[in-house]
Order: sequence, then structure tokens, then C-alpha cells
Amino acid sequence: MSAGTVYGVGLGPGDPDLLSVRADRLVRGAKHVAFFRKAGRAGQARQIVNGMLADSAIEFPMEYPVTTEIPLSDPRYNEVLSNFYADCTDHVRDLAEAGEDVIVLCEGDPFFYGSFMHLYTRLKPHVPVEVVPAITGMSGAWTATGAPITWGDDILTVLMGTLDEDTLAARMKDADALVVMKIGRNIDKVCRALHAAGKYEDAYLIEYATMPNQQVQKLCEAEGKITPYFSIIVVHGQGRRP
Repeated sequence: MSAGTVYGVGLGPGDPDLLSVRADRLVRGAKHVAFFRKAGRAGQARQIVNGMLADSAIEFPMEYPVTTEIPLSDPRYNEVLSNFYADCTDHVRDLAEAGEDVIVLCEGDPFFYGSFMHLYTRLKPHVPVEVVPAITGMSGAWTATGAPITWGDDILTVLMGTLDEDTLAARMKDADALVVMKIGRNIDKVCRALHAAGKYEDAYLIEYATMPNQQVQKLCEAEGKITPYFSIIVVHGQGRRP
């Protein structure tokens, strides 16, 4: 029996209209559909494809055992997540080795800070794996501001809000154009770093980019606001132009 293929399908920033033609076709024709989600939640990737899956599709929610309950610096964090990804891989691999294709839904692009990468590296030596690229969440965010993120020779820096404050501030200071992801409870630290880098007043906060509940505002006007995890901060470059 030939092995099935595992497809890591990028869904883009959130608007189903922004799926690629190939992603749309794979999602609608899927027999086995896997997706990550926080326990007790529907899952952002799953919500993007609401109404697209066949009634007969068999769903496999992969629920994170931890998100913020254990600090990133705690050795247990990697241990718990590593075991989780191994278990998910075993399930998906069993399906593929039985000849079944499996669609793994991925927010944004699968190879851009996505959880699918942890399955990919474990599956690749054993079964066929294909990746369907997509529009990134940050692209949807800066487009929502109505202004280009880079001009001319601008250097774009992408940072995670989970980094320590000193590292954030140093990298921000050197950036021409800036994207900060994984905001959520890191918002106060990110704001302090932006202040230290002299970029706070130029920063925009984009929540749920391209989704029905999208919000775009200057970061300085959102002072004290509780931001969702699916928030992105951008600072536009002002580089060379004709």
C-alpha cells in the first residue's frame, strides 16, 4: 500500500477569501483534517474553514497541553511540548502509513513560526509531506494599515513579543521597519521596549487582521488595552523613494 500524503496547508491571515486556490481545493476535499487549538477553544485555524469542510470529514483537534502555564525558560516547557508533538505525529503518521491523506490546517504560512513545523520535521523522514504556502499574518496586518511597510532599502525586522525587554529594545532601535508578533500578555513589555527604541509614537496595533472583527489603531491610542494573542504591531519604514 502506498503511503498517503500529509499536507501542511497555509490558510493565510484569517479571511477565507485569501486562501490560495490549492489550499481551498485541499480543504474542501479533505477526508482527514488535523488542527491545533487551545483546550476548550474552537481553534483559529478551524474557524477560518468553517463551512468549507465536507460533512464526512474526520477531524483531529490537537490540543496544546500548555500555553502560558509554564514559563518558556522552564525545562518542563520543552519537555511537555515535545511529547505533545510526538503524540500528534504518531497519529498523523499512522493515518498516512495506512494510505490516507491528511490535511493539517495552519494559520498564516506553515513555515513562518507555525506549529506545523514541529510535525513536519518528525514526519518528513517517514511519509510524504507537502507544504502549501500562504499569505502571512503580518502581511495582512500591515496591509490593513493602508500604508507600505517598507520603502527602497528599508530593513524589515520581525520580532516575537516573548523576547526579553532588552533584546526587543535593541533590535527595535536598529530596525527601519518593524513587525512584532505574539503580543497578548506581552503588550506592556513591548510598549516599554518601543519607548526605549524611540518608535512608540509611530507604532500601529492591528488585531485580528483581515477577519470580521479586525481593528487598526495607533498603539499610543490603545494604552491600557488588553490585546488578544492574534495581534500584531507594525512600524512602517520611511526609506528611499523616487
